[in-house]
Amino acid sequence: MEIVILLGAAVLLLIGLAGCIIPVIPGLPLCYAGLLLLSFSMQVDVPLWFLILWAVVVIAIQVLDFYLPVWGTKKYGGTKYGMWGSTIGLIAGIFFTPIAMIIGAFAGAFIGEKIANADNKKALKAAFGSFMGLLLGTVIKLTIAIYMIIYYCVKVWGIIKISFFS
Repeated sequence: MEIVILLGAAVLLLIGLAGCIIPVIPGLPLCYAGLLLLSFSMQVDVPLWFLILWAVVVIAIQVLDFYLPVWGTKKYGGTKYGMWGSTIGLIAGIFFTPIAMIIGAFAGAFIGEKIANADNKKALKAAFGSFMGLLLGTVIKLTIAIYMIIYYCVKVWGIIKISFFS
């Protein structure tokens, strides 16, 4: 049973890592599920405070991930039209591929700014901000997922080291 728990946790963590890039897979929640499954192992001690802390972090980053493209649009001079366009484009792109998500947020911000009568330069700048926000969100998610995978590896290595070398 122990091996099923450890392998299941590893699978969840790896699928979660992929989900940090692939929009239809909930990356960080799956990584967290991997840590949660790891906590059921009889040989691995995962403190309750650690699980609670990471639950809060995962929820916060999931919320932040939807806000960052909008924030990037605003930071680069976009208007509410650009922010709404970025949001609509991002949501539309989620149902397709990671590239569609990026293009959707970028195009949505650009189209929103054009609706607001912005010139091409300002509209492109706002769209670039949307792209940067999306990129920042992806980097944050990947960083957190990799940390969780490293935590798993350290804990499992402790089991392997004790099992094989004692």
